[in-house]
Amino acid sequence: MQIIKEVIEQVVGELGLPAVSPSAGSGLKFVVEHPKDESNGDWSSNVAMVLAKSQGKNPREIAESIVGEINKVTNLVEIVEKIEVAGAGFINFTLKPEYFMDRIGEVLEPGYGENTSGAGKTVIVEYSSPNIAKPFTVGHLRSTVIGDAVANLLEMNGWRVLRDNHLGDWGTQFGKQIVAIKRWGDLDLIEKAENPVKELVELYVRFHKEAEEDESLVDEARAWFRKLEDGDKEARELWSKCVEWSWKEFSRIYELLGVKHSDEFQNGRGLGEAFFEDKMGVVVEALEKKKILKEGERGAKLVFFPDDKYPPAMILKGDGATLYHTRDLATDKYRLDEYKPDLIINEVGAEQTMYFRQLYEIEQMLGWYDDAQRVHIAHGMIRFADGKMSTRRGNVIWLNEVLTEAIKRAGEMQKDPTSPTASLGASELAKMVGIGALKWNDLKGESKREMVFDWDEILNMKGDSGPYVQYTFARAMSVVRRVGVSASQKISESVSQLSEEELSIARWLDRYPELVHEAGERYAPHMVAGYVYELATRFNTFYNKHQIVGSDEEGERVELTRAVASVIESGLGILGIEAPKEM
Repeated sequence: MQIIKEVIEQVVGELGLPAVSPSAGSGLKFVVEHPKDESNGDWSSNVAMVLAKSQGKNPREIAESIVGEINKVTNLVEIVEKIEVAGAGFINFTLKPEYFMDRIGEVLEPGYGENTSGAGKTVIVEYSSPNIAKPFTVGHLRSTVIGDAVANLLEMNGWRVLRDNHLGDWGTQFGKQIVAIKRWGDLDLIEKAENPVKELVELYVRFHKEAEEDESLVDEARAWFRKLEDGDKEARELWSKCVEWSWKEFSRIYELLGVKHSDEFQNGRGLGEAFFEDKMGVVVEALEKKKILKEGERGAKLVFFPDDKYPPAMILKGDGATLYHTRDLATDKYRLDEYKPDLIINEVGAEQTMYFRQLYEIEQMLGWYDDAQRVHIAHGMIRFADGKMSTRRGNVIWLNEVLTEAIKRAGEMQKDPTSPTASLGASELAKMVGIGALKWNDLKGESKREMVFDWDEILNMKGDSGPYVQYTFARAMSVVRRVGVSASQKISESVSQLSEEELSIARWLDRYPELVHEAGERYAPHMVAGYVYELATRFNTFYNKHQIVGSDEEGERVELTRAVASVIESGLGILGIEAPKEM
């Protein structure tokens, strides 16, 4: 809380102690934060301990002198109920119940939780990025939902957010795909298939099995990719068909997930690797001009890093074919020229960490970006208990199957899935709850955690789950509907009679803007999930213990309920999860 920080700085100066500051660079740095145990107050500061260390004095004595001086400061009297010294010398502040209840009006204002920390700045968030002609698997779910949530978080923090889908629609795998189609494929059959990508994947898997016996297939695939790069008509037509067939599947997936990318990037399809096919020459020229492109074995061109900081990064193969680094460098140069972003975020699996370290280092060597402008959010992999998923081996779980199962299980949870609720069809509700459960179970933990695929875990709908939070929102909204509270409803004056449960909710609601800012700074959707779950838990404790409608405190309790519903809806929105008003 800013006012507490300012008062601490003021009284420390009045006591003749060394200057302190909550920020680095202007005095001894101290913090003001929430104690883990709320019985220790709403805010706590370590300022006395910081000063004691620099002065070689007893921290409790310094803390007591600071508290004595703070108690004379009148602008804290209105909001602080008590100030205490605890433990080795922490200073704990407990705010008045009136402060929190007065804040409820602000909670109900549109945009509560938003801030302007990113105002005037542009960020490109790259996420999802599936591969053309390959399955959209459960493994792609992580990048898709984490990246979408991070983009939502940054918008809450005032950033101009551009959402890009860097499709894997170029590369040597298309040489393999073309060979497979020409040798064993049936274009009419693929065209008419309900899911053409499945037909393409079967061909891709067959190519790798056949190539184990016939190595000449690999050379044939390289030749076809080279033809594709050179503009061969047949190669281009087959590649184009693969792209359109893939989008038939991708569009269905994105619609179910409620995920969109910015129209600036090819009407929401994203700028895939193929878009930069004619823009890679600029990259090679820039690397040569900086004299950082060297020739390696068999004529390949590589970037070698100073002091062998990283392994060399190949830019061109010996036959002149491009690689991922070539295309990604072209991508980021285009972004720099067209959008001048202050930040670019790549939400990609942790197995690509070294790759992105190399990429970012090259971009710094070229003078395109500095270190603070490039962020890799590295999520842990979803794998089977006995090993990694692999398209070429054919052992993957298709995301469409997971989405279908999630919706099915959500429908089974409903008492009567054939009967629509007052305003929402049962099938639509099942979709909201099923997809919500799937997203929540991914987002509730830190992005970097690895996940072993388990149907019951990934689709969990009990306890710490999306449906639990969604149901809490619907419960709160049912209270509001029963009373018919208008937006101008005022809280009663009986704040001194607040129950412990009401105060617990009000305190938690007050933290939401701070939470949004910190989660945005850390690119951490799991912090939002943790906050929303705790809010739902506190509200349900209150709901089960106290009467709301018809009580003497109805006005204040209904307003508190409205505030809970508003913040839960906002938090779920950040996570990309819908909030049904009835369940």
